[in-house]
Amino acid sequence: MKILVTGGAGFIGSHIADELVRESRAVIILDNFCSGSAKNLAGIPKNKLKIARADVKKFAQMQGHFKGCDAVFHFAADPDVRESATNPKKSFEDNVLGTFNVLEACRKHDVKHLVFASTSTVYGNAAIPTPEEAPIAPISNYGASKAACEAYVSSYSHSYGIKSTILRYANIFGPRSRHGVIFDFFYKLKKDGKKMQILGDGQQKKSYLFVSDAVQATIFAAGHHRGLCDVYNVGSDQLHTVDEIASLVCDKLGVSPKFSYTGGKQGWVGDVTQMLLATKKLKAIGWEQSHSLQSGISEYIDWLHKNK
Repeated sequence: MKILVTGGAGFIGSHIADELVRESRAVIILDNFCSGSAKNLAGIPKNKLKIARADVKKFAQMQGHFKGCDAVFHFAADPDVRESATNPKKSFEDNVLGTFNVLEACRKHDVKHLVFASTSTVYGNAAIPTPEEAPIAPISNYGASKAACEAYVSSYSHSYGIKSTILRYANIFGPRSRHGVIFDFFYKLKKDGKKMQILGDGQQKKSYLFVSDAVQATIFAAGHHRGLCDVYNVGSDQLHTVDEIASLVCDKLGVSPKFSYTGGKQGWVGDVTQMLLATKKLKAIGWEQSHSLQSGISEYIDWLHKNK
């Protein structure tokens, strides 16, 4: 089976590539390497992987690599919620235009299955725990871009028969991530272990999931395809405040800084104050979380120490 992974040199995409190679799939990585890194692929033997340096925003440049592929895992995206508020055009072009081009390439080359990386932010400030049937009501430009992508994925499934699996991820963290609250706290505390500024009031409550659990959920959902366009939430069942995350990072680093706050319920424009995804649908097909938040943070920080 031949599988193409867009954004395959990035955070989650590279972990997906690792798992697909372990399953003896023929894997093509398609990445422009703007944020992805060849270091993320260093553990995969060169004879097990083909790397195509291409940009999903440039259809002519990338579409030929889809020829002969049985499935595409589309993980190329701009994931920065904060930046999407100041640069909405980038979110639109990287996410919506990029996804449209991926879908067109799938249609042109008769790809049978698309696995799409979406986000919990499509729900906005929803009631929790949030099921897959909840209204789509994003409050960030990033969430809006992913909601638009989901709409196109669904339309291509129904118009052209491309089976699709949409994964709405909670906050995913772990080795190879250079983004997110845990990453930010680590570098703030390495710079100054006596004080740390926290965005908002520290009481935003969210769900966090270690990357290997997210990868297993992704592979599991893709392999248990039921309908023409399946949607799964991917997250943990626990809520944690930003203050709690900060304290866990401090404990791991052995520091006791004084916290200060920028104030307000939101950490940034488009930030949701709470997020907890219902994962009953994913668990019904047999997926289970294996990492606790504490063990995941410990492993991630160990990796950050070694990969500064």
